[in-house]
Amino acid sequence: MSSQHHRDPDRLLPADPRTRDVARALYERVAAAPIISPHGHVPVDWLANDTPFADPASLLVSHDHYVTRLLHAAGVDLASLGVGGEAADPRRVWMALAEHWHLFAGTASGYWLEEELSQVLQLDEPMHPASADRIYDEIAAKLTTPAFRPRALFRSFGIEVLATTDDPLDDLHDHELLRQSDLRGRVIPTFRPDRYLDPDAAGFAGHLERLLAATGQPGTFEGYLAALESRREHFIRHGAVSADHGVEEAYTLDLGSAEAQRLFQVIAAGEGDADDRRAFRGHMLLQMARMSVDDGLVMTIHAGVLRNHNTATYERFGPDSGHDLPVPTDFVRGLRPLLERFGLERDFHLVLFSVDETTHSREIAPLAGFYPSVFIGAPWWFLDAPDAISRFRSAVTETAGFFRGSGFIDDTRAFLSIPARHDTARRADAAFLARLVVEGRVSAASAEQIIDVLVGPLPKRVFKL
Repeated sequence: MSSQHHRDPDRLLPADPRTRDVARALYERVAAAPIISPHGHVPVDWLANDTPFADPASLLVSHDHYVTRLLHAAGVDLASLGVGGEAADPRRVWMALAEHWHLFAGTASGYWLEEELSQVLQLDEPMHPASADRIYDEIAAKLTTPAFRPRALFRSFGIEVLATTDDPLDDLHDHELLRQSDLRGRVIPTFRPDRYLDPDAAGFAGHLERLLAATGQPGTFEGYLAALESRREHFIRHGAVSADHGVEEAYTLDLGSAEAQRLFQVIAAGEGDADDRRAFRGHMLLQMARMSVDDGLVMTIHAGVLRNHNTATYERFGPDSGHDLPVPTDFVRGLRPLLERFGLERDFHLVLFSVDETTHSREIAPLAGFYPSVFIGAPWWFLDAPDAISRFRSAVTETAGFFRGSGFIDDTRAFLSIPARHDTARRADAAFLARLVVEGRVSAASAEQIIDVLVGPLPKRVFKL
């Protein structure tokens, strides 16, 4: 791969000259539009403290599991890359990236890396082992300047809204600091309660005990629900607009109050079997929908991923170390109890994300094409890539149109990749719309309206911004 500041201005646009001209005009309408990022994982303390980034390796490699997982597949030890807080020489981490640069050709992560190096860091020299030290030194020098501090980059990226992902017991002090700062744009928390809802989550018993203690609630099912509702209210007071749920299975279950109380006591005592734990997860996902109906938080479900596939890697490096892998799930049957109860509720917003491309056309788009509460989550994890975005548009548009989607979701903790990912989506959408215009399926005026809405008004409406 190359790394050049002067990139092709028509990158990712169609090769056919006529279609490319249309796509270019559409892209130029939104290229500089503000970034709306309603779901992501950038640590809020980076912005609250505005601490300079330590070095190029930790910024671009160690914390980006899109990058480290492919290096690991090539035989590079994750410890040597600084994954999971392991001590590693940043210059050696950088050299490992340079030595394996060819592996990223054609990948979405490779494209984003080139965008970060050329467009954000404004580097011209191609990346390879002979140039790695020079590039490292140039980036390191830039990171010491005010223009490359987190808040300055936030402003230069044109971010209007950035959501973080936060533990329910977080005091959100850093968010309060940002609210009182002079930072232009909103940084908002997201309620992520997985570890308090899933009996199979590591440390579930301790998390449950801390939740009840922090909220002063009794160890009953009613007390448990009240504790979760209290923490949601705390998040709402600090600007949260959504609650996110990462589940392996899109499964919900509607239990009566007596059965729910019995099941809670079994789970809290650590005595439930696999069926009990599945039933509890399913009922609690339905309860989260009930709470969203009550308090207005948008409910997002990222389903169909088996987290931490390799036990030894998880035990050494922790979560988010690159081995969350797709598995099939059934949205239509699994979410039916939830949608029977709440699918027609006014102002309930449910955004569904999948990493199985077949579910977009078979399940999620048809659900969004009927239920006013259901919205199609943007391509995520393995699918947030140019060709996959195009396939996604083809899969969902004929069933649900453009306006039942969530808008693009970058879902990243790699801060410098945020503008690259949003730019990728804008180019991919411009290319898709241009084809429809040239084929006479959408008018030029309609395409202009659609792309304008996709980058701003749509995600603002779906996420109640």
